[in-house]
Amino acid sequence: MRKWEDIPASEITDLALFLRRREFLRSAAAGAAGLLASACGSADPAVAAAPARGEPITGVRPGPAAFGTDEPPNRFADAASYNNFYEFGTDKSDPAKYAHSLRTKPWSVAIEGEVAKPGVVPLETLLAPHPLEERVYRLRCVEAWSMVVPWIGFPLGDLLARFEPTSKAKYVAFETLHDPEQMPGQRRRVLDWPYREALRMDEAMHPLTILAVGMYGHVLPNQNGAPLRLVVPWKYGFKSIKSIVRIRLRETQPPTSWNASAPREYGFLSNVNPEVDHPRWSQKKERRLGEFRRRPTLPFNGYAEHVAGLYAGIDLRKHF
Repeated sequence: MRKWEDIPASEITDLALFLRRREFLRSAAAGAAGLLASACGSADPAVAAAPARGEPITGVRPGPAAFGTDEPPNRFADAASYNNFYEFGTDKSDPAKYAHSLRTKPWSVAIEGEVAKPGVVPLETLLAPHPLEERVYRLRCVEAWSMVVPWIGFPLGDLLARFEPTSKAKYVAFETLHDPEQMPGQRRRVLDWPYREALRMDEAMHPLTILAVGMYGHVLPNQNGAPLRLVVPWKYGFKSIKSIVRIRLRETQPPTSWNASAPREYGFLSNVNPEVDHPRWSQKKERRLGEFRRRPTLPFNGYAEHVAGLYAGIDLRKHF
């Protein structure tokens, strides 16, 4: 049997075709198929028209009702035009302008470290066993803006379990693609590239934590982290790393990009906390894209009932 890393790119199915083919096979067996309807929300006149959507993803089932929100999603134009993705520039509009240079096909992800079954896996092989779900999550960024997005993905914990973490696995580290030709923002020393993020193992295995491959019923746009990104809804947005090429399970706490660059401003945990201000601005209120009013910031971004227990006994003002 060939190893994952020995499979040539020519034999790897295109991601969008793979997602549609999987649903075709499922619907043929079941005799029915459903299309995920795109959601839309309030418009923001300050946000430019978004780029065209990518390939549709069909057959997506609803996520667990307990994790949902009844807040209306932002319109696609908000979420696809107003982004933090410094690999393509530091202005919020830069990713939508310049991310077309990112080549997402073929794509592989290395699973390394404290696992029994490491490997470099083509994305389609990585996704194959995992049914896709729509999960409408709030996303709160450290600059005090927020949005609500219908993500398409699956629990990170389900994927990690396939590779059999060892008893030494205490943290999960993630790494973004490093290729300044494709990601022109990496030519500037804004951060120490490649971009790195990490979670504690219990955070990574929590069912709220997902790997996303789409949003609004379609394959992720490049500027939103195509083809694979993390979504951790109770943490500030920079923890939800984009365009992942490496996942490494570790025994010790790994360095992360913003925490290493500015530790007084960006903690390792980075849970949304209105009681811990950024040194240069308050985190007590936020502005939802599409609105002009500011609303109170919710502890853990409104997910406290699900995740507050992970931090029992921890002073979250000190260990932010």
